[in-house]
Amino acid sequence: MLVIACYDVSTETREGRRRLRRVAKACEAVGQRVQKSVFECRVNGRQFEELERQLLGIIDDRTDCLRFYRLTEPVELHVKEHGNFRAVDFDGPLVI
Repeated sequence: MLVIACYDVSTETREGRRRLRRVAKACEAVGQRVQKSVFECRVNGRQFEELERQLLGIIDDRTDCLRFYRLTEPVELHVKEHGNFRAVDFDGPLVI
């Protein structure tokens, strides 16, 4: 499944900046950054639950915000891209 993970972490304190780095690192491990605080993650159900649990353990729910959007298949009907960024096609051929 394709999951969009979005977050807004308060960076007014040193702890907040540390949380921001930890959230980004966790998202980078399973997805690709498409905007500064937005990641596209191709995961199965277990991976999604693990990511959600990990991020909930990092954020401070009093000051931070975390949102997930699960896109249904076919994804091509639900995602439109504009501008100079193009997402990696994980289902396409790998060219080295």
